[in-house]
Amino acid sequence: MEQFWETLRQIGNDFVQNTGLAIVRTIAFFVLGLVVIRIMQVIARATTLKSRKLDKSASTFIVSLITVVLYVALAVLVVSSLGFSTAGIIAAFSAVALAVALALKDSLASLANGVIIIFTKPFKKGDYICIDGLEGLVQDIRLFNTKLLTYSNEEVIVPNSEVLGNKLINYTSMPLRRVVIDFPVPYSADVEEIKKFLLKGVEAYPYAVNMPAPSVVLLDYEDSTLKLSLRAWGENEHYWDLYFDLRDMILRELRAHGIANPFPQLEVSLREKSATADGTPAPAVASQAGSAPARSPAPQEDAGKEV
Repeated sequence: MEQFWETLRQIGNDFVQNTGLAIVRTIAFFVLGLVVIRIMQVIARATTLKSRKLDKSASTFIVSLITVVLYVALAVLVVSSLGFSTAGIIAAFSAVALAVALALKDSLASLANGVIIIFTKPFKKGDYICIDGLEGLVQDIRLFNTKLLTYSNEEVIVPNSEVLGNKLINYTSMPLRRVVIDFPVPYSADVEEIKKFLLKGVEAYPYAVNMPAPSVVLLDYEDSTLKLSLRAWGENEHYWDLYFDLRDMILRELRAHGIANPFPQLEVSLREKSATADGTPAPAVASQAGSAPARSPAPQEDAGKEV
């Protein structure tokens, strides 16, 4: 009986000195690690938010990355403290990570592009951008996708792999934006007079800036009309007001100066012959032209008069 109690005491001593001590040490490491992680999160968040070169998205990403690295280090430390070999665990983790990377390669591509967007900052929250023909205001920049809000109040989620993989236009990166409005006038109109009263109207508009100066140019000669173009500059926040108001101004000024809205014209000229070889009346021939008068063909011996 005395030998039995001696055995139990020996087992208890071994447990306390070896396994028990390892468990207590592991618990202490785990608790201390959680406290260190929390302190590091606070320090990283305060440091990144104070930096003027990093926006909120970049700060959040850095804090999240530091947190993940610290948690992985804590897990390795806890396993090592219990007496297990970390080599096998690291090898298994690497194999799992490789499988996950192959299965989620598209998501990881979006993640990598999200990191590039956050740190290179081709656009920021609140910018008006166009991605491969899709336009909208940037609502949020995430690690895997970017959220846009269109002017129709539609929320669009674009994967970051498509954001950097397509043509990107940032309309608000510069303080000024140019409005270009093309419009037709008849050939009979006085182009110089049109330029004068349209430029006067643009200069009186409050949202148009004088530098760079606005202009009205003769853009093209079309079949029935002259094509003019009005160019004016304004601030980004007033772009759409400037665009639509100038369209209204052009129509109003043209009508006020008696310049009618041109439309395609077609001139038809009929020509008939006196008779055919067998004595039957020849059918009328119609020739068509655009705005310019139709040219008559060379006279023939059997040609009649034109009507």
